This record gives sequence, structure tokens and C-alpha cells, in this order.
Amino acid sequence: MGRARASDLGITIGQLPTGPANAITDVPGVRVGHRTLIADRPRTVRTGVTMIVPRDGDIWRDFAFAGVHAFNGCGEMTGVAWIQEAGMLETPIGITNTHAVGVVRDALVEYGVAHGYVPHFTLPVVAETYDGLLNDINAQSVTRDDARSALRAAAPGAVAEGNVGGGTGMRCHGFKGGIGTSSRMVRVPSGAYAVGALVQANYGWMRQLRIDGVPVGRELARTWDAPERRAEPAGSIIVIVATDAPLLPGQCTRLAQRATVGLSRAGGLGHNSSGDLFLAFATGNHLPAEAPAVHELRMVPQAHLNVFFEAVADAVEESILNALCAAETMTGFRGATVPALPLDEVRAILTRYRPAAAPGGGA
Repeated sequence: MGRARASDLGITIGQLPTGPANAITDVPGVRVGHRTLIADRPRTVRTGVTMIVPRDGDIWRDFAFAGVHAFNGCGEMTGVAWIQEAGMLETPIGITNTHAVGVVRDALVEYGVAHGYVPHFTLPVVAETYDGLLNDINAQSVTRDDARSALRAAAPGAVAEGNVGGGTGMRCHGFKGGIGTSSRMVRVPSGAYAVGALVQANYGWMRQLRIDGVPVGRELARTWDAPERRAEPAGSIIVIVATDAPLLPGQCTRLAQRATVGLSRAGGLGHNSSGDLFLAFATGNHLPAEAPAVHELRMVPQAHLNVFFEAVADAVEESILNALCAAETMTGFRGATVPALPLDEVRAILTRYRPAAAPGGGA
């Protein structure tokens, strides 16, 4: 079959409904843009930039409460020290490859200054995972123009997944990985809200992949998991969680921590060389950069957060699966090839394990 999303395979993660696009952009005001770079000369390029832009771009002037969590810290996410200190996100979020973090960060600074958003200083958030198997990462092909292109491309609605943007050269559980996204709609006594996730998935061993609890990776490894593939580095994952609920920084941190649940369901363990870095932001309160004397804030009660935790876990798990299902086989640096997840085989495995829940009848 052609490339797909998890839902196209009859996979339903959890019981909460998804938003219209089943993407992080179901959170009102959140936009996503990609810049994808593919070339064979003069250097092999399989990389790019993804931008997540809250508040329809007004995040520079209307900050959002945020929190971060490091499941395993062999990676980089700039700006997190200030988020941990002040609990606020003040810029769009960039995601790229390991050696392009500085360039993308500088581009965000330059953009903020050029548009009059930075009266004194800014600490942009840019995260990375390593694409050096498929991409000649030392060529440092990502430019400030590429980062600006991703910003300009940021839009609401459906989000391209798989081999796009920062996820262009990434791999996951022994197969091609990259960008994936999903959302859940929650309703609590204090209101109805959207929760969305976006991942750059570049982690994990094949045999540990699970799809809605089914040990798909273990089954695939019988024929796909060659010794040289098992020896590959475990890699990393970046997770961004967004909601329009009025949450405070500590509550955002609690949401970021729950990304670990979705990752572990899919088979992520937080290996020693893995940069598993998670950020959650909430746009339900307004924090003007030119602040009044006192902020007027709202807060979802702590007792109402359980369904948010469920939504994060489900959306992160499905985002990872969407990255795997959408990504296509890619050949890159020094002839390395990473195959796409074989969807027909996955369907057959799911059907064998759950005949009554075969695609078309729910899962």
C-alpha cells in the first residue's frame, strides 16, 4: 500500500477524539512550517528545518506559559534554562539537525530583531536530532534563509509528515522516521480544550517497536533486523506538546513529562545516546511582553489534569506512528539506505494478533 497515517491502518490510539486535522495545529493559533533540503552535489544533503509557531506568530509579543522535561539528555534544546526559570515561551520553536542548531537559533534572533520584537534580548528555542547516517551533517547545509523559509511556510491545518523539514534525514526503530503529529480533544468541568503533539522521531531499535500494544517490531525483526542494523545508535526524539488550556508553568511541565508515556508505549527506552527532550506550552493565558502591573491569570484545577495526561500520551504515541507510516525509503550519505516501515506487513501483523480488530473494524 502507499504511505499513510496510523488511522489509515485501522489503528486507534486511546479513546479520546482527535481534532479536525489530527495535528498540533488543532490547537488554535498554532502553525507549522517546513523547509526540506535534498541534494546529491556537491555534498549529500538530506536535512531541513521545522518551525512551530504559536499564537499565529504573535508569540514574540504575547508569551505562553511552558515547561520542559529531559527523559534522557544526550541532545540539545536551546532556551530551556530560561523556561525552567521563568516558565515562559517567548519565540517560535525550531527543530533541525544536530549541527544546525546555532544557525537556526541565529535566524530566529535575526527575525525577531528585524521585526522589532526584540527590544533587549531573546533566547529562542531550537532543538535537534542527529541525521548523520543519511545526511552529510558536517557540510552544515542549513542556512538562515532555510530557517526563515520554514517560518514563512508556517500554516494552520494539515501538517506534512515523514521525510520533511527537520525530519528529512531521520530514522526510527530501524526504519525511516521524521516528523509526525497528532491531537486530542479534551473536556473537563473547567472547559473544552485541544491538546496537540509534534515529534521529530529519530530513536529506537526495531525489535522494541510496538503499535497499539502489538509487538510489531519483534515480528518484523525476524526478517528485517540484520546484525548491522541492530548495531546502529539508538538516536533521539524531540516532542513538542501544545494546548489552548489555561495552564501554569508547573502544569506545563507535568504535561511534558507525560510525553514519556507515549514514547515508551511505542518502544522508546531513553537509551544512553538518546536526546529525549520534551517541551509543552499552553496558550490559555496571555502574557504581554509589555506587561501590565499585574497579570490576570486563569488555571485549570490540578484535579482536572488526568485527561490532559491521557491526551498527551495518546497524541505522542500516535505522532510517532504517523512519522513512521508517512516516511518513505531514503538513500543518502555514502549510499546508506533506510527503508520505509513496510505497511502491508504491519497490517498483516496487526490482523494476526487481533483478527477482530483488523483494519476496517477498528483497533
